[in-house]
Amino acid sequence: MASTDDRASEGSAPGGAAPADLYAYAVQLRRMNGEINRLVHGFALRQGLHATDVQALAAILDADAPLTPGRLREHLGLTSGAVTACLDRLERAGHIRRSRESADRRVVHIHYVEEAKPVARSYFQPLARATENAREGFTGEELAVVLRFLVAMNEELTELRVPRR
Repeated sequence: MASTDDRASEGSAPGGAAPADLYAYAVQLRRMNGEINRLVHGFALRQGLHATDVQALAAILDADAPLTPGRLREHLGLTSGAVTACLDRLERAGHIRRSRESADRRVVHIHYVEEAKPVARSYFQPLARATENAREGFTGEELAVVLRFLVAMNEELTELRVPRR
């Protein structure tokens, strides 16, 4: 939570408007996180999954290369048993498949099943439309700054390590 001191703004933004302070960022980031979580929970409920399973799906989809259960465990901050249970649910629901493609047969790679992607795409279409609607109010240069901020914010958050139980 931001303190009263964190809420204080110094100077002014272009056009005479007060710049957004740390508290304003915190409020809007929490609000957006809550709205996205609401959508994620709805998708999870429809698919018979847990919200963590949907986070795992997003990580698998966004990864540059096929993830291993170990890399997914690190990303989600879960125990290996919890990741195994998550992957079992995702596999039973038809969202992922596991494969052993390397010379070391102990290495398992996780793949998002192509046939399952339209299910998620369809459910999250309103989020895509909302994003596009919000983007229409900004110039390309402003959107570049917003994207740069989001990338920097995610890099900072990635550096935070929360201890596991």
